[in-house]
Amino acid sequence: MESENVAVIGAGSWGTALAISLAKGGHHVSLWARREDAARLMSEERHNPTYLPDAIIPDSVHVTHDLAEAIHGATIWLIATPSQTVRQVAKDLDSYLTPDVVVVSVAKGIENGTLLTTSCVLHDAFSDLPRDRIAVLYGPSHAEEVASECPTTVVAASTNRETAKRVQRTFMTCHLRVYVNHDTRGVEIAGSVKNVLAIAAGISDGVGFGDNAKAAILTRGLAEIKRLGVAMGADPSTFAGLAGIGDMVVTCMSTLSRNRNLGYELGKGKSLERVQSEMTMVAEGVRTTASVVELAKKYEVEMPITEAVYRILFENEPPREAVSTLMMRTAKQEAWTPIDTDD
Repeated sequence: MESENVAVIGAGSWGTALAISLAKGGHHVSLWARREDAARLMSEERHNPTYLPDAIIPDSVHVTHDLAEAIHGATIWLIATPSQTVRQVAKDLDSYLTPDVVVVSVAKGIENGTLLTTSCVLHDAFSDLPRDRIAVLYGPSHAEEVASECPTTVVAASTNRETAKRVQRTFMTCHLRVYVNHDTRGVEIAGSVKNVLAIAAGISDGVGFGDNAKAAILTRGLAEIKRLGVAMGADPSTFAGLAGIGDMVVTCMSTLSRNRNLGYELGKGKSLERVQSEMTMVAEGVRTTASVVELAKKYEVEMPITEAVYRILFENEPPREAVSTLMMRTAKQEAWTPIDTDD
């Protein structure tokens, strides 16, 4: 395997975990941290106490607060910042872009206002970045498990097959298996909207509902994701893959999921403001919920679970009242194949 020079932009848990994985895979890695003190501490202590305290950062990973220094010589830029900051990061990087750079996003979310996925934000924000040099890397992948070399599978998606395969070659290790997919939009919709459903799953747990309710959220939530994705031009089969069912299961079921944990605290009766103030990491699903509700209106797609999460988050509707509204909707026919159009 040919060694790549990779700049990881964002030293949160996922950016740090991927920097560790890439370095162990034999690549030259720079890790950019937004805060100078955080970069200095990680460089000196070789771990990330705030976001990934139990993982050791290899000595070969160059940690820096200087953006120009981080991307110097890198031909792959990995964007690992929160989704709502991707546009500003792209603008900061724009003047350094060269024709040989491939930009990979692992940020999962829909930008508020524009309703764009992160690959579209990158294409829009960079002054000269063709779509065929943009890829996304999504899938069921807790950072803690990737850093500790637990077996993990993800999917690299790009409109350009060679770009996707290059990302596959770069990130694949004996612990991290990477598949390729042509359906960038479907992968991004699946990977972003599942965070909204993870909040719903957490709320269900917090209220005290059982496994039956969780199974309903996963199944009918996936139907919502697929309806929206297909309306936006995605391939229906994508939602049966790693970015769809795979990522949804791990995010809705695991106590490592920040979105599920946020929902759990809401279900226990805490306010959104309090829960967010007690978290050290960003739960992408909160702001993504607002964007998805707008997308559902734009494409005239029914997404009742997503709408219920929106009312709980932003209109202070009690969770039990939201569930009652969902359960008492008019009777429907399950029409999963080929496209669920009536929920």
